[in-house]
Amino acid sequence: MDALDYKLLKLLLENGRATWAEMAANLGMSGPAIAERVRRLEEQGVVQGYAALINPESVGYEMKAFISVSIDQLEHRQLFLQRIAELPEVQECHHVAGDDDYLLKVRCRGTKDLDRIISRELRTLPGVFKTRTTIVLNTFKETQEVPLTYEN
Repeated sequence: MDALDYKLLKLLLENGRATWAEMAANLGMSGPAIAERVRRLEEQGVVQGYAALINPESVGYEMKAFISVSIDQLEHRQLFLQRIAELPEVQECHHVAGDDDYLLKVRCRGTKDLDRIISRELRTLPGVFKTRTTIVLNTFKETQEVPLTYEN
């Protein structure tokens, strides 16, 4: 990737709905040249997709929590990961170092919904022997942006 690709990625992060012509004008290129660069970035897996960013609270998902999960045996991990992939409330799942095995970011409608996720969806899975939940009271920064810096 060159410096122009990084500039193009920054434009896409700022406004993923910009037209080829708008991006081309911003970068001093033609619309078809921009379209070709974006297509190449998509093929390379640099651009993984496009989505609307929805305010979760506006659609009833007012609670955010982080759940640390510990699994007792390696053979239980695959089933755990399959179940996590099926749960729409789990926004992120990270394999982590430290006292726990996984860290989940969860969005739910409230405490009863969170209790269902922990008690029925997670703790009933084979191998899950410990969960630890942190409920978010307020969020000061949350972003989907990647800190892009072009280095020659």
